[in-house]
Amino acid sequence: MSTDSREVILGVGAGIAAYKSADLLRRLQDRGYLVTVVPTPSSLNFVGAATWEALSGRPAHTQVWENVHEVAHISLAQKSGYFIIAPATADLIARISVGRADDLLTNLVLASDVPKMIVPAMHPNMWNDPATKLNVETLRSRGFIVLEPDTGRLTGKDSGQGRFPEVSRIVTEFDEMTGNKQDFLGRKILITAGGTREAVDPVRFIGNRSSGKQGIALARSAQLRGAEVSLIAANMDSSSLDGISIINVESARDMQEALQNEFASCDVLIMCAAVADARPTAKLSQKIKKAFFTSIELEANPDLLAELSSQKSHQVMIGFAAETNDHIESARSKLKAKSLDIIYVNDVSGGAIFGKDVTHGTILLRNGEEIALKEVSKDALADLLLDYAIRQLG
Repeated sequence: MSTDSREVILGVGAGIAAYKSADLLRRLQDRGYLVTVVPTPSSLNFVGAATWEALSGRPAHTQVWENVHEVAHISLAQKSGYFIIAPATADLIARISVGRADDLLTNLVLASDVPKMIVPAMHPNMWNDPATKLNVETLRSRGFIVLEPDTGRLTGKDSGQGRFPEVSRIVTEFDEMTGNKQDFLGRKILITAGGTREAVDPVRFIGNRSSGKQGIALARSAQLRGAEVSLIAANMDSSSLDGISIINVESARDMQEALQNEFASCDVLIMCAAVADARPTAKLSQKIKKAFFTSIELEANPDLLAELSSQKSHQVMIGFAAETNDHIESARSKLKAKSLDIIYVNDVSGGAIFGKDVTHGTILLRNGEEIALKEVSKDALADLLLDYAIRQLG
């Protein structure tokens, strides 16, 4: 199983600062990270599992022996793209530095080969002890990013270096480690995804093979980069998208209405959905009997992109094209005819691309530039399209 750059394990050590990690969890989620909390058993004396589960919306794993059939110490490690331990006590730092694996968190540290950040918090005497200093040195030599704790008041009247850093500083440092750019802060991105369905009768419909995976990748990437994201979802599963406004639609006309309501306020429109070109002239209220199901009379659906291009003011518009022949020429024509800034086209002969995690195709820009992509993940394509969109926004 490959890692997901949005998936983060938040390890929580047994320090009084554990309560501050609840705010850290929220701030990470606000930036589009998907967080699984793994507290040490002792840390539950400070913040209980119920708190972590309520805030993250996920189980808070603690013991290696929980749900043994899932092999959590391997499955969680393989799933995650980054690791942050906050707070990290002197004991936890010592155990990690010598490769101990006596709870789920330390098992995960050994089992995962991803960038890791450690956020120490402890009494100044413990932070300045030669053993702790050596342990921190060891971890840094192995590639761990270990933050310097803040200086200030700690538990009781004591003061000095060892205080849990401000959450804003931790998030900034974490973004730097992950390469998370916040270049869409203050921007609104509207995305359509999935495939529309045009009802023939209460049972049957005209549809297509779009899974919505590319739209989900775009929504997550835009959220991770600071955008306010709205997703118009046509017949797809969007349950994994926390913090994103979801507008569920079924038909092209439903999508048309949603777009008319949302388009004026967006900065970037990404039309990733596969919209049916035609619909039955009449939707019957009763199922057509097999014996009478001989033909379907169709009428054209509205051209949603063409409609919006006539209303365009400041928006950057990105279109998608799925073709089976002459795909580059078709994309060039669509780019010009619909006043798009960017279009991504791929060859879907034989059902290629649909439902897959990877894609291949060509990005065409309005200035005539063309970028051919042999095979990339849909996540990577999402980031690339957003890179070009932010250039257009200036």
